[in-house]
Amino acid sequence: MISILFEDEDIVAANKPEGLASIPERDKDRDSLLASLSAQLQRRLFVVHRIDKEVSGVILFAKNESAHRLLNEQFSKRAVRKTYVALAHGVIDQENGTIEKALRQFGSGRVGVDARRGKSSATTFRVTRRFTAYTVVDVIPLTGRRHQIRVHFYSIGHPLVGDLRYGDRSLQQGFPRLMLHAKRVDFRLPAGREVALEAPIPHSFSAVMKAIRGW
Repeated sequence: MISILFEDEDIVAANKPEGLASIPERDKDRDSLLASLSAQLQRRLFVVHRIDKEVSGVILFAKNESAHRLLNEQFSKRAVRKTYVALAHGVIDQENGTIEKALRQFGSGRVGVDARRGKSSATTFRVTRRFTAYTVVDVIPLTGRRHQIRVHFYSIGHPLVGDLRYGDRSLQQGFPRLMLHAKRVDFRLPAGREVALEAPIPHSFSAVMKAIRGW
């Protein structure tokens, strides 16, 4: 059963668990959030945005074409504010900052920094806690590129904990999940009201945090 954070006649916001794809993958036998939630609500849903399979947290779907159009417009105009919480390797000295590096997707599926051929990308962050070898940050992507947060932190020498795609794989395999959670989305409902929807930190995320505090 998918946890529903908010629902009205126009949209539904779900709390996606890590390891579940937002939309169907090439292997049609594998489940997806879209398929599971559509079956749960017994209705067609419209994709508004996505979060990576390895990431948990709040995600929006539209229930009708009108809501789909209005939400897409907000995303295209960058009127939607998405806030993530992440655990990065290493100690980030600055209290806050902005990472502005153009990103390009390569044929392997990886994304990398490419100042000449990449698309402009910007990510702001604020440090909320430091450990001996890790840093907890609140992150707001100002653009919506694939793997943006993960690649930006990797590019400054602080890959996200548990990221098997970006970072030292032998080190990353020691963690049970990618430590990136979409905790909040601020946007305007099709009905006109401004809302902020939050997804609680999952146990899989907090368990890693507790283990790190123990170290």
